[in-house]
Amino acid sequence: MEFEKTFIDRLILVKPDVYPDDRGYFFESFNKKKFSDGGINETFVQDNISKSIKGTVRGLHYQIGKFAQGKLCSVVMGKVLDVAVDIRFGSPTFGKYYAAELSEENKNQLWIPPGFAHGFSVLSDVAIFCYKCTALYNKESERAILYNDPDLKIEWKIDEPIVSPKDLKAKRFIDIEKDFKF
Repeated sequence: MEFEKTFIDRLILVKPDVYPDDRGYFFESFNKKKFSDGGINETFVQDNISKSIKGTVRGLHYQIGKFAQGKLCSVVMGKVLDVAVDIRFGSPTFGKYYAAELSEENKNQLWIPPGFAHGFSVLSDVAIFCYKCTALYNKESERAILYNDPDLKIEWKIDEPIVSPKDLKAKRFIDIEKDFKF
C-alpha cells in the first residue's frame, strides 16, 4: 500500500496493493496499522455510500466544530473526480484545490482531513462513491461552498453539471467563516 502526499499538507492519495487473479481481485481497503504508518491515524465512526449518474456534482461540503469530518473516499463502481479545497485560514494553500480520479479500475482512495471542503463529479455513466467519516453527520454543523465558485476555478471535467437545488444555494468562497485555522 502506498501513501502519496499531495502538494496540500495532510491530503494523502492512497494506492492499495491489488491482487488480481482469474476470479477477480482482492485488496485491503482499510488496515488500521498500515494507515497509521502512512500518516492517517484516525477513528472512523460513519460510512456513507452514494450512487449518482454521469454529470452529477456533489459538494462542496464540510462540517464545523466538534462535527468537523475527515473523509476517506473511494469508488466501488464507475469513476469520479474527487476534489478537496483547503479552507484552513492561514494555510499556504488556502483556497487551492486538489483533484484525483478515483475509480473501480485504479481503486485509489483520497484522505481528506477536517479543514477541507469536499465534492466530486461523476465521469462515468453511474458511480457508487463510498466514504468513511471521522465524525457523525450533524445538520446544524453542515456548510457548503458553491461548486462553480469563480474564485476557486475548479475544472470538474463535465460539460453540463447536475447539481442539487441545495448545493446551488451554497455560499461563495469569499463569504465563508473562519471555521478552520492552519
